[in-house]
Amino acid sequence: MKPSLDSIKVLYSDWSEYELLDSGDYKKLERFGKRVVVRSEPKAWWHPEQPDRAWQQAQAVCDSEGKWHYKKGLSAEWLLHYDDLTLQARITEMSKHVGVFPEQSPHWEWIKEQSKVTSRRPLRLLSLFGYTGVASLIAASAGFTVTHLDASKPAINWAKQNQEISGMQAAPIRWILDDTVKFVNREIRRGSRYDAIIMDPPAFGRGPKQEVWKVEKQLVPLLDSCRQILCDDPIFVIITMYAIEASPLMIGNLLADMMKYQGNIELGELAIKPERGKRILPMSIFGRWSKTI
Repeated sequence: MKPSLDSIKVLYSDWSEYELLDSGDYKKLERFGKRVVVRSEPKAWWHPEQPDRAWQQAQAVCDSEGKWHYKKGLSAEWLLHYDDLTLQARITEMSKHVGVFPEQSPHWEWIKEQSKVTSRRPLRLLSLFGYTGVASLIAASAGFTVTHLDASKPAINWAKQNQEISGMQAAPIRWILDDTVKFVNREIRRGSRYDAIIMDPPAFGRGPKQEVWKVEKQLVPLLDSCRQILCDDPIFVIITMYAIEASPLMIGNLLADMMKYQGNIELGELAIKPERGKRILPMSIFGRWSKTI
């Protein structure tokens, strides 16, 4: 099973609650629900297409240092909706993120489709570096029993809040605060097995006990460990990466190493296409392995 240049594709978000209004000069102008914001974007090297007056309509601006500036009286929290989910968007100091990555919505739809490939129930899914839990909630709503892991307590609490306001308190989700490498190695010793694994590893991070994560040194050993906790007939694996120096072909080679099963490898980029203008904004690269049907 070898990744091929022919399999590289670009997937675009088609979520009505999000819109890329413009990008350029290392920034992006976006709409989340009814909230218009400007955030820094290191991949937007070009010049903006829209005039300055369009950018001046933003209600909140996050500068390159991660500091937010927003209109007086504007709430730092608001709600977004995806299918039956209600998601808490939030402005947090020293972070440009608002709690959701809209460009990943093609993955969310794909997870729902993949849940239909087998009659086994319940299916077990492991979400590593799971952040605020959008993919975990979608997987749970699609029939998976989910183990969601992140090293950030605020992110875990945010994910639990998304579960509560979505009315999914009874959903089969375990929220785990732990270092990813340590947790997966413990799962190997416990004999735990999963039907699917999704991960969004950062370039650099720290675990809850200040364990250091460097993707270039630790991703390959992590994938070797993840292979040991997959069941004998896995459904899918998704790897998404935002490292600017990485390549979809690199992820394809890693998946080919990891997955010693008959299946398909799909490679590409997640990108955002503006409603107006021509500047497609690349956001991340991905690789997806799925079983042959």
